Amino acid sequence: MSGLEVTDISVRAGRTEIIHGASFTAPAGGITALLGPNGAGKSTLLRAIAGVDRAYGGAIRFGDVDLATLRRRERAQRVAFVEQDATTTLPLDVRDVVALGRVPYEPPFGGRDLRAPTAIDGALAAARAEAFRERRFSTLSGGERQRVMLARALAQQPELLLLDEPTNHLDVAAQLELLELVRELADQGRTVLTALHDLTLAADHADAVVVISSGRVVANGPTTQTLTPELIREVYGVTARWTSNPVTGRPLLALGRP
Repeated sequence: MSGLEVTDISVRAGRTEIIHGASFTAPAGGITALLGPNGAGKSTLLRAIAGVDRAYGGAIRFGDVDLATLRRRERAQRVAFVEQDATTTLPLDVRDVVALGRVPYEPPFGGRDLRAPTAIDGALAAARAEAFRERRFSTLSGGERQRVMLARALAQQPELLLLDEPTNHLDVAAQLELLELVRELADQGRTVLTALHDLTLAADHADAVVVISSGRVVANGPTTQTLTPELIREVYGVTARWTSNPVTGRPLLALGRP
């Protein structure tokens, strides 16, 4: 299994630097939550790791490979990125959407990806999206769409999975179901880095956290050790206390106004 190591990267939008010398690690085979207030730079940082936005300086290594040295096709076979809003104006069935994840495996000079049918079926099953595989993507609920986009990412057969606010716009039951699914994927050996805006969800589901504020990484490490009341007050301006969840027995982060 391979872990992610980001060292001193910066990202600019025009002349404005959005991410300032970010360095952190995400352990192999675990879930790392990328946390920070709105506008802190979470999505920008994920896009840079995915290769969608350009990173300057430093390095982004996954295992023993510098991702910047890979061709786009090779990178897409190692790294999959699920963006925040899963929408499309194309009249595509669910299976067609998932099949887009096989583009990095299509022969460059024509021909067929012979492993595509098995990979697509496996991705639909892993994302628990088989029940609506023949439906139009545009007819799905928010939770169903997220599972389809996750299946599309899994069809790439990635070792590193990047998720940008996967619980956004989902109800509580759908949030918990999706994060339980992400846990299963991590337990199978994938390295997961996911942006989350809900600190309590991160505290309950993430093995480690990366906290950014104003484009700078201010903390990185195991979840319960890193999310201290002092750090949360400094970054979010709220009070926090670790306790125990009476339902699950897992550590619970209780939040309140100062």
